[in-house]
Amino acid sequence: MSTEASETRFSHLSKEFLHVVEVAAIAAARTMGFGQRKQSDRAAVEAMRESMRTVRMNGRIVIGEGERDKAPMLYIGERVGAGAELPDDDETFPAVDIAVDPLEGTNLCATGAANAIAVLAAAERGGLLHAPDMYMNKLVVGPAARGKLDIDAPVAENLKILSACLRRAVTDLVVSVLDRPRHARLIADLREAGARIQLISDGDLSAGISAAVGGSGVHAVMGIGGAPEGVLTAAAMKCLNGEIQARFVLKDQLHAEDHTKVTEDSETLARMQAMGIDDPARVYRTDDLAPGKHIIFAMTGVTNGTVLRGVRFFGEGKRTSSLLMTTCPHTVRLVDTVHVEGGPDTVIRL
Repeated sequence: MSTEASETRFSHLSKEFLHVVEVAAIAAARTMGFGQRKQSDRAAVEAMRESMRTVRMNGRIVIGEGERDKAPMLYIGERVGAGAELPDDDETFPAVDIAVDPLEGTNLCATGAANAIAVLAAAERGGLLHAPDMYMNKLVVGPAARGKLDIDAPVAENLKILSACLRRAVTDLVVSVLDRPRHARLIADLREAGARIQLISDGDLSAGISAAVGGSGVHAVMGIGGAPEGVLTAAAMKCLNGEIQARFVLKDQLHAEDHTKVTEDSETLARMQAMGIDDPARVYRTDDLAPGKHIIFAMTGVTNGTVLRGVRFFGEGKRTSSLLMTTCPHTVRLVDTVHVEGGPDTVIRL
């Protein structure tokens, strides 16, 4: 099969992936405000996995709900799609690596708070880093500051450069930070430098996308979050021309100022090496985390957020708000979908 034909087949998957995240978001939204985060997550996972069964791909989960012994479905290494039972080298369907978070912000959904999303990223084989489920220190910025900041530089220095890139004072900047005790020093440094802070309870992927989108009111994301979300963020940055810099952080490094220090967490180091990560102190950039040429990124709002509206239910159906992005061709689509369930007399309200 020619490279052009293969690329065409891959790009056609974007609409199918859009359906996958829409279905997961709707299922999660049904549980919004119930106060049961595990129930919300389970609803999204089950719906996403079921909808993936018919997607015309030979899919492999590289970022998912965890390792097989801890995750009953959408686990790392699981084969999904219509070609799941075919040999890995079979060309009936395109071979695709997939990163998913069926419900980013389980607590947000459980409480009805903003910015819960269902998200999926896909690339050709080898196009997404196989990241273990662990911590990662991240710096995320938009296109104007791409290549200008340094995750190892002092906070004040990065803010000064960022302010120059965006042509605004440091006091006008807003930096999103997960509200965690481990970020006490980071928050103090941001305040001392004069930047404003948006403390978020969950959802640094959603925050990262906001930082790369003009007009969101967020200019950067800093701090330690999940490594799987880091890979998903990188896929989004490839589509939005933004940048992520990141370094893995082990549990015994969480409160250390220097995350390159030798750790005694030998078990986690062994897991990292098994997944091909030989240098725990390495700084990963966007193309390291998402090296694929053909990236598809799809997300649907579960609750109302900075970029997307949440799922809205009405008598004859429901309405979803989604972001669908691809690198080949380079497109960014905002998709507003009315899912009609009523009969022929249903009035469609736009």
